[in-house]
Amino acid sequence: MVAGRVPQSRFGRGSRLGRLAAGQAVRGVGTRLSMVGRTEDARRILAERSTLQAAQQIVTVLGGMKGAAMKLGQMLSVLDVDLVPEPHREMFRVKLAELRDNAPTVEFADMRKVIENDLGPLARVFGDFDETPVAAASIGQVYRAKLHDGRSVAVKVKYPGVDDAVEADMRNLALLSRLWKSILPSAADEAVLDEIARNIASELDYPREARTQHRVALRYRDHPFITVPDSIGEYCGHHVLVTEFVDGMAFRGLRALPDSERDRIGELVYRFYINSLFSDHEFCGDPHPGNILLTTDGRVAFVDFGLYHSMDPAHVAFERDCLRAAGEHRADDLYQAWVDRGIIDPDAGVTARECLDYVWAAAGWHLVDEELTITPELATGAVVLAMDPRAAEFRGMRRQSLPPEHVFSRRADLFTFAAIGQLDATNNWHRIAREWLYDEPASTDIGRETARWRDRTREQD
Repeated sequence: MVAGRVPQSRFGRGSRLGRLAAGQAVRGVGTRLSMVGRTEDARRILAERSTLQAAQQIVTVLGGMKGAAMKLGQMLSVLDVDLVPEPHREMFRVKLAELRDNAPTVEFADMRKVIENDLGPLARVFGDFDETPVAAASIGQVYRAKLHDGRSVAVKVKYPGVDDAVEADMRNLALLSRLWKSILPSAADEAVLDEIARNIASELDYPREARTQHRVALRYRDHPFITVPDSIGEYCGHHVLVTEFVDGMAFRGLRALPDSERDRIGELVYRFYINSLFSDHEFCGDPHPGNILLTTDGRVAFVDFGLYHSMDPAHVAFERDCLRAAGEHRADDLYQAWVDRGIIDPDAGVTARECLDYVWAAAGWHLVDEELTITPELATGAVVLAMDPRAAEFRGMRRQSLPPEHVFSRRADLFTFAAIGQLDATNNWHRIAREWLYDEPASTDIGRETARWRDRTREQD
């Protein structure tokens, strides 16, 4: 699919979302009815056909719209979506992954205008420019190029009109909620969608992203296991972001690596997205597989810093204290902390035990002191539960609310879990977590070597 411009009007984008949601609902009912009385083979064929049609429609509509709507599709692509029968879920997930790995592209002629409006004639900045994008995401496309000094660079370019498109998406939360509900009924929480649409606006600020990426790249300079490509500030504008190019294996290749290597990468993903919040009070809020690469020297590269957040140390401490209370089974302390913070209404009938069980269900991977293999099914259960705790055992929490200052960090935590789940990685995650939960020394080889690197870095500073 090729498009020259992203649909921008609220009506135009909203009507497409509405048609997609309605289509999914009709297809779901029709498929269920058509299966009644059929043989098992017929059920299998119909389920497969419905799965493929649904996935293709979602990819086509969300991919063409881009903006916040496409971000929704990218998020779904890391989940083990329970819309479809168990035998066909992997097929559905792979199809949705096209939104992450092979998104629809905009003609280069249109993208070139965006580049030259920011940087001037292409030949003035670049000695060579590959017109075929290497990645296409929710806000823009990424190209590979060379500067005149020979450096290979990644050039991220906004889609024409995407600023207006995202603004329209923000006004379409009700329709986005219908779409989410038709795809993943248990996660139809409008507050979650509001958070997605509100925060995706920060991805439009390329100058801010360039500054952030430069700062994070300096922080991880010479790290033994992790690398972050630096931004090249002199060539970054409001619609174009130029960074060092990372030549590495994409996430789909990582899934085929031996168990020990996937476990190693899983630990590095955990440390980059989770440990950074508690050690640096900053975190990257977009932990999906499309932003993770394995370089030729064995380091794991992390890219895309549009959704990068800092957090008040007091709010970080609150999250740490709550996790400690849950891990130590201090249900009353956890309950009181949530009441004091306004998370729990003391008159809502929510019990201390319910709070404790909920934290263990959603964040227990940080707390269980044993080796745990994170699977897509395990991760999806936590994500769905945390976003919409409507299972019978958590019914009392249905109307409770998470303060805004914690929504984004909890989303980052959950989708880190989902990304690691795609690796089927095994570790004692609690032992890694104890570094930030209790300020204990590292217990893994990676953790100890990282600690030595940090000590060297501090001495040099």
